Amino acid sequence: MGAPKKSSARVSEDHDELVRVPLQAILIADSFTTKFRPITLERPKVLLPLVNAPMINYTLTWLESAGVEEVFVFCCAHSKQVINYLEKSEWFNQPNFTVTTIESQNSVSAGDALRVIYERNVIHGDFVLVSGDTVSNMSLTQALLEHKERKKKDSNAVMTMVIKRSKTNPAIHQSRLGTDEIFMAIDPDTKQLLYYEDKADYSKGTLHLENSLLADNPSLSLHHDKQDCYIDICSPEVLSLFTDNFDYQHLRRHFVKGLLVDDIMGYKIFVHEICSDYAARIDNFRSYDTVSKDIIHRWTYPLVPDVMNFGNTTTKLERQGIYRASGFGTKIGNNTKILNSVVGEGCKIGSNVHIEGCYIWDNVTIEDGCKLRYGIVCDGVTMKSGSALEPGVVLSFKVVVGKEFVVPTYSQVSLLQQPIEEDSDEELEYADSTSAITSTLDKSDGESDSELSDTHFNPASELGFGGVGYIWPKCEGGHEEEWRHSVAPITEDKILEAVKALEDELELILDGNTLPPSGELKPNSIDSDEDDNDDLRDDFDKEVEETFLRAVHENIQENHLTLEVNSLKLSYNKIAADCAGALFYAMMKYAVDMPHSSAERLTQNVQAVLAKWKKVLTSYLNDMDEQIEVILKFEEMCLESAKEYAPLFAQILHYMYNEDIIEEDAILSWEDEKKEADESDKVFVKQAQTFIQWLKEAPEEDEEE
Repeated sequence: MGAPKKSSARVSEDHDELVRVPLQAILIADSFTTKFRPITLERPKVLLPLVNAPMINYTLTWLESAGVEEVFVFCCAHSKQVINYLEKSEWFNQPNFTVTTIESQNSVSAGDALRVIYERNVIHGDFVLVSGDTVSNMSLTQALLEHKERKKKDSNAVMTMVIKRSKTNPAIHQSRLGTDEIFMAIDPDTKQLLYYEDKADYSKGTLHLENSLLADNPSLSLHHDKQDCYIDICSPEVLSLFTDNFDYQHLRRHFVKGLLVDDIMGYKIFVHEICSDYAARIDNFRSYDTVSKDIIHRWTYPLVPDVMNFGNTTTKLERQGIYRASGFGTKIGNNTKILNSVVGEGCKIGSNVHIEGCYIWDNVTIEDGCKLRYGIVCDGVTMKSGSALEPGVVLSFKVVVGKEFVVPTYSQVSLLQQPIEEDSDEELEYADSTSAITSTLDKSDGESDSELSDTHFNPASELGFGGVGYIWPKCEGGHEEEWRHSVAPITEDKILEAVKALEDELELILDGNTLPPSGELKPNSIDSDEDDNDDLRDDFDKEVEETFLRAVHENIQENHLTLEVNSLKLSYNKIAADCAGALFYAMMKYAVDMPHSSAERLTQNVQAVLAKWKKVLTSYLNDMDEQIEVILKFEEMCLESAKEYAPLFAQILHYMYNEDIIEEDAILSWEDEKKEADESDKVFVKQAQTFIQWLKEAPEEDEEE
């Protein structure tokens, strides 16, 4: 596979003089970066074969397009695999973009890696530090400019961390990427990072800050809605700090936290928050699934399959979001259904097979009558006829599932037995999250068939008759770890269980007059800034909209969407009317963003969206106030964010009445409330006057009859 065409994958051309000088980057890679392929297809349609691109291609493509001219790829775990792949690719032959590998078998942490690079004396200025499992389309120009300007004023400003807003699910304390909830304290004026905690103790429901932190910083903003993108702009001093402090092993756990509490040296870390750009790190199966879907939904543009054509393979985007790659040689039998899945090269899929929510890699054989749901199937796997995968399963390379054998939920299956010895705490930080995963996916391209055949198996007890492989026990750590290390949706009963536990915890905390787990302070004065409340309301609306769009794109069931909105309602302390207004806005915004060339087509879009998600919306419309909130939200959209709806207001309101979304009493009460309003506030009441009059007269006609 070669590098993508340079002209088609350019993210930004607006580099100023500060980034015209050679910009260097350090990329820390392991086998995870070449085994996982985040190009996928996720639609409820039959999936055709799609080109698979190792993750490191996404990272290198982004660095090249963002103005980086020299990348040092540090290889430790499975270094030969990474180096061999890069040598066979076209990355070593790119003009004005140099990729150099640095190999070290003795490094066991990110700190060790940076110390090796410091000894090589290859970094000559500010550099970008990133892991090889990063997918991004952000421009580095502004972040670099901020970093350099700060450095001119304060030589102690040694690092700028890229962050992005990403609210966690309050029930499970995980983001949609499967990462833990992070707490950050940031100076709102200077953007200096003052506190960083990624391993909070949720059981106590409190967060402890040092008195000195509050005393020394008159202005401090505490966040638990930020995602660490693991993209850092560093001054050369960062490398020397690791060399001078050998106890710095992990970049966040030791280095970042160490600098934040070091009062002697005075080094400072700042943050740069991105909003419209995309950046995410793939370090578990949940993030693998999430980022793959984001790519398919084109949030990462121009890093999308039809632009990033690798080697001699061309990928085309077709109707209904289908990506079709040429020359992949996969065969699919009769009466086979493939939903929300990706299928790789050279696969043989039999008849009457059902595949849903799966990632099928290359050269996989699936015989007749198999059923696969929400799993990952690696290269060379064979599934005998009638076998099945329950949600959350990972089948490693060349595993054979026996005839009619059912692999239980969340199982990891490998040709190797699970290792007895545990990984060291000093393992390479960027591989921490993936240590179990890379062990599961081990013995792939680098091991011969003869070596595998020498391994002894117990087919009958492990994977059924004719099966080859070992089923590893479910991962420790409870449901949270199962969710993190699988692509299976979190089941409704587990979410309900988590939400109930959260409600009980909140009730206990509030009874004790303690701060809520988020650490948010409630205003205790009538003089509190109203803008703060507006910001909170905006955040809630955005969260609901993002949740709704995720439900649409990932084909999430209605009851699951309701559960997620209920979690947000609990987290933000909202009422049903707030949920109704936010959901209605999200649905109408989605409808207006759908393709339409006329008012008639826009009306059809609205009707289709409301019909599909009516059950979710009406669950928050149990009384008149909630229904009036929806009407007011519609008015607001017609005047501000979606003016295309303005001439259709009365028609859509009538449709919602006919579909029992809005009741007559709510419409008449809304009209009554507008009687004393200014004329400018009566625009839509007047537009709907014919319909309102019909509502008023209809009961009289019934009485006459």
